[in-house]
Amino acid sequence: MSENSEVLWQPGEAELRQSNIAHYMGWLAAEGYGRFEDYHALHAWSIEDLERFWSSIWDYTGVIASRPYDRVLGRREMPGAEWFPGARLNFAENLLRHALHGDASAEALVAVSESGAPVRLSRGELLEQVAALQGFLLAQGVGPGDRVAGVVGNTEHALIGMLAATGLGAIWSSASPDFGVSGVLDRFSQIEPKVLLAVNGYSYNGKPFPRLEQNVELAERLPGLAAVLSIPLLPDVGHPEGGLFTPWDEALAVHAGARPVFEQLPADHPVYILYSSGTTGVPKCIVHGAGGMLLNHSKELMLHADLKPGDTFFYFTTCGWMMWNWLASGLVTGARLVLFEGSPGYPDLDVCWDLVEREGITHFGTSAKFLGGCRKKELAPGEAHDLSALRVLFSTGSPLLPEDYDWVYGQVKRDVLLASISGGTDICGCFVGGTPNLPVRRGEIQCRLLGVDAAAYEDDGHDAGHGRGELVVRQPFPAMPVRFWNDPDGSRYKGAYFKTFPGVWAHGDYVRFTEHGGAVIYGRSDATLNPGGVRIGTAEIYRQVEQVPEVADSLVVGEPVDGDVRVLLLVVMAEGQTLTEALEQRIKQAIKENASPRHVPGRVVAVPDIPYTRSGKKVELAVARMLQGREPGNRGALSNPEALDAIAERL
Repeated sequence: MSENSEVLWQPGEAELRQSNIAHYMGWLAAEGYGRFEDYHALHAWSIEDLERFWSSIWDYTGVIASRPYDRVLGRREMPGAEWFPGARLNFAENLLRHALHGDASAEALVAVSESGAPVRLSRGELLEQVAALQGFLLAQGVGPGDRVAGVVGNTEHALIGMLAATGLGAIWSSASPDFGVSGVLDRFSQIEPKVLLAVNGYSYNGKPFPRLEQNVELAERLPGLAAVLSIPLLPDVGHPEGGLFTPWDEALAVHAGARPVFEQLPADHPVYILYSSGTTGVPKCIVHGAGGMLLNHSKELMLHADLKPGDTFFYFTTCGWMMWNWLASGLVTGARLVLFEGSPGYPDLDVCWDLVEREGITHFGTSAKFLGGCRKKELAPGEAHDLSALRVLFSTGSPLLPEDYDWVYGQVKRDVLLASISGGTDICGCFVGGTPNLPVRRGEIQCRLLGVDAAAYEDDGHDAGHGRGELVVRQPFPAMPVRFWNDPDGSRYKGAYFKTFPGVWAHGDYVRFTEHGGAVIYGRSDATLNPGGVRIGTAEIYRQVEQVPEVADSLVVGEPVDGDVRVLLLVVMAEGQTLTEALEQRIKQAIKENASPRHVPGRVVAVPDIPYTRSGKKVELAVARMLQGREPGNRGALSNPEALDAIAERL
């Protein structure tokens, strides 16, 4: 990628003067923190004076706490950094601040699903339902530290469940209803929830999927459950009778009129348990603290995303992906949330763009895969829809190809901020992403986020400068997990992030930071290829294959051969196409000319499908393990495990 990447969007007067980050920079000057001429100067200060920066975020974002912190950082070492010791606060109280202290009649959310009519809740109605559910949870004996888990769709029920649980000091954990029983048990059996919220089914691609039998089995196989709350997501399907099961509406009706409860707890009190993808074994249970999530999400959503009261925020996600937690935190900004449960391709790829127009969405989040799919279908949402409200378009899940940048600015909207963001479940947030006061360059993420001391390290631990290397973070930041579940000595946590470079967080992405402060992600570092000992990223190959119209999808892995590694390219052919020798040579030639001879695959093999995780990420590592003669890992973590069997037959 050239350092002279084409600028596709420039901040205008509104972004430079009226954005939240512009207001924050003015506030910093007024409060005596200092004057910063541009984003890069602001970022430099944010990592040079880490404690004053995070203190400013606490004050500027308006954290509600019954007791202030004694100091910002009690301990600074990694792992083991301690943030905001002495503080007492509640996560849900902060997210519900606009219902408690603002206009309670304003709309808080609209929930749209394939299986029913949209549901709209005002801030006051949301608060009332949270309080009613808290009454039910309290009756089951739920208190601080207990786990409340949900097999839930992205509807109002999940949001209410999370807010009710975390308001009581319980720990929330969720999975998507398309997980099988074994996939749910892999996660929830480790954390032993006291209450389970479970949908009675879900609809996807226009087809209903009842879950009554699965829910009964879960209730039988999760010891320690006090109750199961059955959510009527499918209106024509009932609820399991008797035993631990209570219908949602019945539970809330019994406790209608209850007052909300917000337990005041330390900043590092657990609020969420999220899970690694689990593609190579049982998922790791990643525990996030309330203060870290609140501060980091507030920074990301208010300053980097520029979310404000009156805005409308949508992210296409399931409740098994960290982007749901990020979306839920949008409440702290005063923005209205749009929740969507269903397929982004049913009845066609216009369904989400229809939603942008109908609901006046200002901030639209999706995956790079979705944008690439729209480009390949040659959609022109900007012509077919009124997108006048849209200001920010987020993309994550995998590297966004330069051609997708072109498509967004050519076919969606010229004056939209395209914010490609990258982080992970590990921090339930971002390392690099967007900002309203920097240009968008073709094929690049705009910047390191404030307070994140990110760099690229070479294998020997030296800073790669503007070269490629392992994405690391050299100083603590509040979004780091407080621990792993069932990891009493912290050895699994330390081994996951601090084994490669002691005292430095190694995230597992292969990255390059450009001379003007941007970032280019080349894929997961555990999936990078080393043919002839030269390290290359899979994203560089995907970029070239994406331009071949005969190919619908692809996956790149390293194949062991005679003590070396050669590049293996698996391709899914577009409808009506076959992999011919001439097409294979054309693919190889494009890769050779536009990437390098090192990137050229030694083999190109046609397969019927590519394996994906349930959050829509390609599973390169499982195929690589198969090629090494090892078990591919946990099939329950995949949305289409049968793809592995089909690949195995062809290799």
